[in-house]
Amino acid sequence: MLITFKSHAAQDLIMMRDLAVTLMGIIGKHLGERGVITVEELPRAIQKLEAAVSDAKRTHPAEAAVDGKHDEDEEEPLHLGQRAYPFLDMLRASQREGVDVLWGV
Repeated sequence: MLITFKSHAAQDLIMMRDLAVTLMGIIGKHLGERGVITVEELPRAIQKLEAAVSDAKRTHPAEAAVDGKHDEDEEEPLHLGQRAYPFLDMLRASQREGVDVLWGV
């Protein structure tokens, strides 16, 4: 299932529900059918998400291949930072513009 986040400060952001649940959990929100991250909540949400991305980078740094070869058919999984940055960008833009981030509307 897809979740669409909306803000007047950024383009709509569509993501898979499992990622949305993870990101909402990090910032302390519940992903209901509809919801809002208010302007007042944005600074704390951004701070929590940035901290989680930093922690993920520290605990799971990019690993180089031992023999220097990479299986061309094998894709590297996306880490939290790569998956969270579009959402972080939306939150930051919304904070700059002073608008809420909504979903389910």
